[in-house]
Amino acid sequence: MKRTNSVALTSSDISPLWDMYQSETIIKWGIVYFLQHVEDNAIQQLLKETLILVEKNLSHMEDIFQKESFQIPFGFTEEDVHLQAPRLFSDILYLEYIYNMTFFMMSMYSFAFSVADHKEISDYYAINLKAAIKLNKQAKELEKEKGIYIRSPRIPRQEKVAFVRDQNYLAGWFGERRPLLGMEITNLVFHSKRNALGHAVITGFSQVAQSKEVRRFFEKGRDISGKHLEVFTSILHEDFLSDGALLMTSEVTDIKIAPFSDRLMITFVANLIASSIGQYGFSISTSPRHDLSLQYSRLMAEVGKYANEGLKILIRHGWLEQPPMAANRNDLAK
Repeated sequence: MKRTNSVALTSSDISPLWDMYQSETIIKWGIVYFLQHVEDNAIQQLLKETLILVEKNLSHMEDIFQKESFQIPFGFTEEDVHLQAPRLFSDILYLEYIYNMTFFMMSMYSFAFSVADHKEISDYYAINLKAAIKLNKQAKELEKEKGIYIRSPRIPRQEKVAFVRDQNYLAGWFGERRPLLGMEITNLVFHSKRNALGHAVITGFSQVAQSKEVRRFFEKGRDISGKHLEVFTSILHEDFLSDGALLMTSEVTDIKIAPFSDRLMITFVANLIASSIGQYGFSISTSPRHDLSLQYSRLMAEVGKYANEGLKILIRHGWLEQPPMAANRNDLAK
């Protein structure tokens, strides 16, 4: 049913909605596959709750598209998942996946809420943001119960107010480096965890990808995420701090049968990269030490180049669905 007597939705309303539809169809079919193998009752319940939320979101988004006479995106369907495929990941990795996906969802909904022009759309984002926060809390507490949640290193209690008076506060490559700030440690731990998960997931994808080209792409991504994890860990070690995360490759089985299409797996990795680039950028803004800013800039450039390779593969195979875009006035004038 088309909307009447109201202001039409803008690009700030429709475009984030379109992106979310793509992402949440990936999340949906991933969870549907996970539920075929999950054994832990608590993790199974969390997966079911996440699936209910995602299916509700997709239905709501489809209603909005229909009201606006806007084509519902193709996204990802049951054709992109092989439910009879053997287990690729452990229950622990399922839990870590849900925990990390809530970060992705909170980031998307927070941004979309802040730029939405239409009240109905901003209200929708606000409700979903609240639901994603709830899921994040559930996943974190469950990780603590399972004994797999890695806490950030402790730092000394600050007993008095102090002001910076030494230029070494900014130094990195030259001169004496100051110890890491609490926020810098937080960023390093966060990125360590994300890359540990990414390394495990891409390792699994590299085993099951059907195309040699796609398999090579995942092998390169596996090496990149492993290297980034080592970079963050080494920086923490310089201040005698514990690892931010541990490799999770042992949570990947040795199967060779693909549970997902190459298109879905590449797009999922592209979403991970986009999220990483944004988080690296945030870390630059909150890390005054020059060597850290340069490290993040270098790593951003590396994953950005890798993301471009993935997009080229998607385009070559006709797998990249075109997002909403402005009218081509030059073509229309011909």
